[in-house]
Amino acid sequence: MTSSHSSHPTTGPLFIPPLLHGLAQNWWVFLFRGILAIAIGVLAFAWPGITLVSLVLLFGIYAAADGILAIASAITGHTPMPRWWLAIVGIAGLAAAFMAFTQPGLTLAVLLLVIAVWAIALGIMQIIGAIQLRKEIDNEWFLGLSGLCAVIFGGTLLFRPGLGTLALIFTLGTFAVIEGLLLVAFSIRLKGHTHAEVRTER
Repeated sequence: MTSSHSSHPTTGPLFIPPLLHGLAQNWWVFLFRGILAIAIGVLAFAWPGITLVSLVLLFGIYAAADGILAIASAITGHTPMPRWWLAIVGIAGLAAAFMAFTQPGLTLAVLLLVIAVWAIALGIMQIIGAIQLRKEIDNEWFLGLSGLCAVIFGGTLLFRPGLGTLALIFTLGTFAVIEGLLLVAFSIRLKGHTHAEVRTER
């Protein structure tokens, strides 16, 4: 009498590359950024009589939070982006927030210029990260799209300085909502890898 064995292979632990493992353990960072961005976008559309200056100040909060997280990522190294680039993006975010909150006499055009430069730097960083991650996650495009969205947003502010107040509020709000949704989706994708074990190179 022959012994019976299951035809299904034994399920072992799932192993993932160290980079993806590091990002997966910090999935909540992208979730936090996404929720904050969505909240700012919703306020832009739902807050009756919101002024462009108030919205810029809200973006200052987002830029400050993003800058702190970027610098923290540069220190820990759990990121597909070069550390020096993360440090630049982090400093740019903190500079944008600092100017928004401490330079009330600064013209709105200058504040928008600072936000535009920060958004483009952030977008480039996310696109680079997405290219690196495609080697480790199949069909990963959430982070790349969020980067493209940030670059388009920054370019719009940079090359269309003559936009009216309502158009600028609509642009800021739309960017915040789309960027936030993409980051939330990316965080959920990362969360699915949190229980995998890191794969070490031999």
